Amino acid sequence: MAENYNKLAYELRRQTVDIIMSGKGGHIGGDMSVMDILMTLYFRQMNLSPENQDSPDRDYLIMSKGHCVEALYAVLAAKGFFSIEQVKEEYLRFGSPFIGHPNNKLPGIEMNSGSLGHGLPVGIGIALANRMDHRENRVYVVMGDGELAEGSVWEGAMAAGMYHLDGLCAVVDRNGLQISGSTEDVMAHEDLKKRFESFGWHVEEVVQGNDSDALNQAFDRAKQVKGKPTVVIAYTVKGCGSHIMENQVSWHHHVPDQEEYRQIVCDLEKRKLTTLEDIESRRREAAEHE
Repeated sequence: MAENYNKLAYELRRQTVDIIMSGKGGHIGGDMSVMDILMTLYFRQMNLSPENQDSPDRDYLIMSKGHCVEALYAVLAAKGFFSIEQVKEEYLRFGSPFIGHPNNKLPGIEMNSGSLGHGLPVGIGIALANRMDHRENRVYVVMGDGELAEGSVWEGAMAAGMYHLDGLCAVVDRNGLQISGSTEDVMAHEDLKKRFESFGWHVEEVVQGNDSDALNQAFDRAKQVKGKPTVVIAYTVKGCGSHIMENQVSWHHHVPDQEEYRQIVCDLEKRKLTTLEDIESRRREAAEHE
């Protein structure tokens, strides 16, 4: 069953591209890089569903890199919080709640975000409140690597380390690019692992950050950590899924034209089929060794 999640990620990428095409706007590059993180959390890790979205015992996800809301909409729709048809019909329309950043008037969204650097401090507050209420639920905060230039991130990191918030898991979508270029040219972050460790965090690095199985294993390990918050640094590919977008800063915020759209859809379908072929190949290899 686990292998099917990588297939699902490409299906949700296709839905995300269609949302962007419908609304004629969106941060497509980051949507594609963060998709596996969101999909893995919502479908494999978090205790969160339309049925328990108001329960105080639910897990929380804060989408701090709120400009990549299109990917979040696609995942929430797949989880049943609302329909994908509604998103495509209403996204960026006048008066619609489906705006270009997370809107907590919509089911499944915990906070409005968009001003980078705010998500981690809010997540820390929720994690502290959960501890005071003796709850064991978890708080996940998804950030972009360009966002880490915000000082509030590191103020939050210092507080989370001081309070030993082991119910908190931050995730960095480490695609290496931001709106104006390479993160290392704009505001260098290396060595992120040592930096977070110096604030008292446990660090999980996922080299294959667009692989759901690798991410899932990292999140499983994070749940076993006691006395420290965890950050999962996922090394992803901006624009993951199509060769015309991948590792291209110009696709940070870009609406495909019709020719680009056809190429992206074709590439996503090929990636999905390749994923299925890999699954079948692994199954055959396993059967041969039985």
